[in-house]
Amino acid sequence: MGSRFVSISIVMLIAAALVARPARAQQPAPAQRGGGQPAPAPQNLQVLPKDTPQAQVVQTMQAFAGALGVQCGYCHAAAPPVAGGRGEGGGRGRGAAVALDFASDDKAQKKIARQMMLMVRDINPKVVAAVGKTEADAARVGCVTCHRGVAIPRPLADVLDRTAMEKGAPAALGQYKELRKQYFGAQAYDFSEGSLVAYAQRATQANKADEAIAWLQLNLEYYPLSGSTYAALSQAQQKKSDTPAAIKSLERAIELEPQNAQFKRQMDQLKGQ
Repeated sequence: MGSRFVSISIVMLIAAALVARPARAQQPAPAQRGGGQPAPAPQNLQVLPKDTPQAQVVQTMQAFAGALGVQCGYCHAAAPPVAGGRGEGGGRGRGAAVALDFASDDKAQKKIARQMMLMVRDINPKVVAAVGKTEADAARVGCVTCHRGVAIPRPLADVLDRTAMEKGAPAALGQYKELRKQYFGAQAYDFSEGSLVAYAQRATQANKADEAIAWLQLNLEYYPLSGSTYAALSQAQQKKSDTPAAIKSLERAIELEPQNAQFKRQMDQLKGQ
């Protein structure tokens, strides 16, 4: 599923969630809690089976929230205040700072979540057919497949492009640092050595050499022994007709990777110019 399509967020998932109001008479009696209080029965389930046990609904919703890196309030609306300070939706949502009305459909994210759940349900049988494996052996698509811990799963390059377009390259540089600080080590974004090299090379090809140099210098803060970063820096410097700096950067790339024949060819071409 395209990352943009899934984008708005399967967190939404929590959509199907609708866990909260006390059970009505026509529904099965909920299990008793340790203190004798009945657990709230799920209400307004539209994608999950309506008889799904409350504990299973909560577990499903927690998996959704973890996959998107959000909390209950991302999909669920706040409950209207009532006497005593508790919402009519069955009290405070687990992990929420305010009382939530889990049965409410007021938030768009919840409605989108339902559609995402149906989409995933539709995709998985197609995956099985496409790969020619049994259902047990085929990889299954889930929220985390695209989201990987972020609510709107855009590729890092797209995120930076949008910020650069709206706020300028310095803002995008700052955003990269913040995203790296927050998500490094997770699966959300590609912070590998080659990621910024590729991003900077795009800027070089677009005749934005200064921006490319800024990105590559940032990459060297994280990967100071990256020969490919120095080689890309040399290319950006050549765009600025700064041949001495380009030669110096390429010399450093060759020093770091003395067996790299491509770097040596680039040096021969550069000195030949």
